[in-house]
Amino acid sequence: MKLGILGTGMIVKDLLSTVHKLPFSGLAILGTPQTEEETRELAARYHIDDTYFDYQAMLDSDVDTIYVALPNHLHFPFASQALQKGKHVIIEKPITTSVEELNTLKNLATGQNVILLEAMNIHYLPAYLSLQSQLSRIGKIKLVTLNYSQYSSRYDDFMAGIVHPAFDVKKGGGALMDINVYNLHFVAGLFGEPQAVNYFANMHNNIDTSGMMVLDYGDFKCVCIGAKDCKAPTTSLIQGDKGNMQITLPVNQMTGFEMALNNGDSAQFAFDRREHRLLYEFLAFIRIIDTLDYQTAARQLDVSTLAAQMIEMGKKTADCGVKQ
Repeated sequence: MKLGILGTGMIVKDLLSTVHKLPFSGLAILGTPQTEEETRELAARYHIDDTYFDYQAMLDSDVDTIYVALPNHLHFPFASQALQKGKHVIIEKPITTSVEELNTLKNLATGQNVILLEAMNIHYLPAYLSLQSQLSRIGKIKLVTLNYSQYSSRYDDFMAGIVHPAFDVKKGGGALMDINVYNLHFVAGLFGEPQAVNYFANMHNNIDTSGMMVLDYGDFKCVCIGAKDCKAPTTSLIQGDKGNMQITLPVNQMTGFEMALNNGDSAQFAFDRREHRLLYEFLAFIRIIDTLDYQTAARQLDVSTLAAQMIEMGKKTADCGVKQ
């Protein structure tokens, strides 16, 4: 894979910090005139082969995969251009700002016979994969509660009238899109589609600054909490009739979990903390794209589609800027 990276934000810097452990055949990065100095500095520091400030020039190059690590509202236009040029595309979370946009991208990818993936690292973390394999040990699931509440460094600005993309309804902002999306992917990957979705949000200036997504799975209920206007200890619980599982880190950063059974048995499942959390997903992406593993790609995209559908249904119930 020769990867073309779009952007210079925090998530790009996170990826570049572990890029030396990833078997890319080449790297390129796209910056803007405003970020030219930073772009060139990153290219020099991480030995990036090619630096671009014109997207069409990157798309005309031998880059075969585009990684869209831009603000949410830019995911669709940049991804659609790449797909139309026959490039594989990896998009940061949330994959798009609407299901309609996602369906358009899926159709483009199918038409070009290329792979489309969402960079949602949860599904590739060793701890998450282990939890999936151990889930049956706690019996029939009864309650699931996930809480990812992180006071945003941009919230004070927002309350003062300075609106950054993370709090801009026109740019795909809000707690559900920015932070609760991780909880929804965690649940979608484990349990699939719920029977009903409701979102109860704290709204300010037409944006959800925090909220609770309630998912009804029939035999069990799930609550996903995401907050950018307050913080709390991050604890997630899966409760079954034979025991429970507890995670004490945000689910996108999980490195282990504890299982406690009703019979008194308990176990700690811990995994190596030395590797960056993005390493595992990009190792998987390289394998999927290099081998053209359309089956795995489609399966992962199904989870992304389900998460996008739950977000859209939830936003409608809370009137988060989505037309009924």
